[in-house]
Amino acid sequence: MSTATQDTATLIDPDVFAGRIYIDGEWVEGGGGATASIEPATGATLVQVGMADAADVARAAASAARAQQEWAAMPHPARAAVLRKAAQLWEQHAEEIMGWNIREVGAIPPLAGFALHVTAAECYEASSLPSAPLGTILSSEEPRLSLAQQIPVGVVGVISPFNVPLILGIRAVAPALALGNAVLLKPDPRTVVTGGVSMVRIFEEAGLPKGILQLVPGGAEVGEAMVADPHVRVVAFTGSTRAGRAVGELAGRHLTRAHLELGGNSAFLVREDADVDQAVNLATWGAFLHQGQICMTVGRHIVHESLFEEYVAKLAAKADSMVVGDPAAGQVHLGPLIDETQRDRVHTLVQDAVAQGARLAAGGTYEQLFYRPTVLANPPKDAAAYCDEVFGPVASVVSFATDDEAVELAAATDYGLSLGIVSRDAMKAYDLAKRIPTGIVHINDQTVNDEANAPFGGVGASGTGSRHGGAQANIDAFTETRWITMRREPGQYPL
Repeated sequence: MSTATQDTATLIDPDVFAGRIYIDGEWVEGGGGATASIEPATGATLVQVGMADAADVARAAASAARAQQEWAAMPHPARAAVLRKAAQLWEQHAEEIMGWNIREVGAIPPLAGFALHVTAAECYEASSLPSAPLGTILSSEEPRLSLAQQIPVGVVGVISPFNVPLILGIRAVAPALALGNAVLLKPDPRTVVTGGVSMVRIFEEAGLPKGILQLVPGGAEVGEAMVADPHVRVVAFTGSTRAGRAVGELAGRHLTRAHLELGGNSAFLVREDADVDQAVNLATWGAFLHQGQICMTVGRHIVHESLFEEYVAKLAAKADSMVVGDPAAGQVHLGPLIDETQRDRVHTLVQDAVAQGARLAAGGTYEQLFYRPTVLANPPKDAAAYCDEVFGPVASVVSFATDDEAVELAAATDYGLSLGIVSRDAMKAYDLAKRIPTGIVHINDQTVNDEANAPFGGVGASGTGSRHGGAQANIDAFTETRWITMRREPGQYPL
């Protein structure tokens, strides 16, 4: 299928992809049947999307392996041109793709727009990778040329989640393709159009050869088949810590390299010298953006005792003033949670925290999938709403007396993704940050930030470190290192 790339053209045509998966450049019926893509704000069915099974994964992986060698052998300007064209197409079709993002994911328009911006930027950044230095000349004690060369791994499996499916898929798909790999993409079944179909169509129109990008949506069976397939040498997984542990365990058994970007429960430290209004502005964005369904969301607000009551009151007032509703129907601050299971989990955590002694300063109620932004003051440190990842619009606020206590509170978690510190003394804040293990630190900013050229990743239960963003991280993630030597004449050995 070919579609014109003018702004007025339709890129995503349900008549073509409905109920199908994408293998070897063709839309075909998947062995897993089909499922409905549901608009969480209304409960309406948007389209039927195809589901793969393990046999589809095997077929797609074999097809990708066959196509990959020719793609890797293409002159680097040709691969770069595909990535640049893809970036331009994301921009040209932004309005259409944003519409799917708003309706299928429940993203408010500003977040949907930001996701498109980062997605295009990821492709522009990736377009520089084919011409990046991919090797080093090594010293050798022998009379020979000794090289370390970065070569494509072959086939990369990408497993992306529902919450920000564009960014969390493209940040692996684009660099993996640019470096000469083929990709199997498994988006969350709830957001297949935004996180899968849109990518296939963009790269199809950008001129990516058949077989280089395959779309195999599905559940755990499909993910397991992808990790275990002998053609798939690297898996880039973004999702919950629980699921990530399972992926890592399975990958270890099959000697598949796994890059795991997992959950978070980020701390936001507000020192005694901070401006409360500025801190609350940052905290509102960090805690409630996208209904809190972001791995970097501010979960734990750790505020100096002298500012605590004012901070809680102002954050609660801000939460109470926010509009929650259908992002496709009008201007709102928060849209719906993704489904009833997630809503019920969030509500249970809030209720349990209140039962354990937390003060409900705002929110704690819902209608359908629309959960009010919620502020919990002084929850017990062992309350799940405070110490676990909530993945909902819930801000837990506790107090501290000294910087040492703040550091102890911030570091008292298995997670280590992002950290925000607000202080008039930026260098003092930086000194504190050095004592708190996280993969990302933002001084005088909140925790939810993303730039295509910046390394992204967490430590501890938040994952296996920075595996996305920036040329070196991407090259390390999606290539193998090969040692090569060359002699003028064959060597002579004593045996």
